[in-house]
Amino acid sequence: MSDKLKTPFFKTRFFALTASIATLLGAPAHAQDLPAGWDPRSGDGWVDAWLGDISRYGSRYREPFVDEMVRYYGAPRELVGDLLDRRRWTPGDVYYACALAQVLGRPCRYVVDEWDRDPAEGWGAVAQRLGVKPGSAEFHKLKRGFVPTYDRWGRPIVIDGELRRDFPNRPYREYATAAKGSGKGAKEKSGKAKANEKKPGPGRGGKDSAKPAKGQGKGSTKD
Repeated sequence: MSDKLKTPFFKTRFFALTASIATLLGAPAHAQDLPAGWDPRSGDGWVDAWLGDISRYGSRYREPFVDEMVRYYGAPRELVGDLLDRRRWTPGDVYYACALAQVLGRPCRYVVDEWDRDPAEGWGAVAQRLGVKPGSAEFHKLKRGFVPTYDRWGRPIVIDGELRRDFPNRPYREYATAAKGSGKGAKEKSGKAKANEKKPGPGRGGKDSAKPAKGQGKGSTKD
């Protein structure tokens, strides 16, 4: 390592840059921050990957995450706080419950109660029980909703092929879909996944940064 990287300033810049690059390539960093064995099992590999990233972001920047759930997904602030603090839900699980509720036109608490009926099923089974199946218009709407959320946080997001029609100028990567009936998210396809060379441009939601956008997120930007 060079003498420059031995200084605290350059170490911080180096690791922040590494994390940003990893996110842009569709491989969110800091996997060790997720609870051991956590697996959303949505039935869609892209959704699973970005729910993990939301969990890391929400754990680090709690207030912007909670504000997003309250303002844009209609979740009561008290419910979000209870799920995160007392019930120890990951931010990714909270986000998915409230995003699913929004697609259904139901309160977030309704989906939380459905999850409580059988948490071992995973989110894929819960969503299908509520009528939101992978490949349906409702599921597509659910996936599309990730992008404006990331824009409001000022974070980059790599879309998959299914969302390219909605966001043609976004960087994308193909993700493997979970095996039918298992509900488990699979890993990305190796060798066939190619990222679009275009990167998000400057401005709101287009920064190549994993930090909250100025005026949107209030979390600390320090690692």
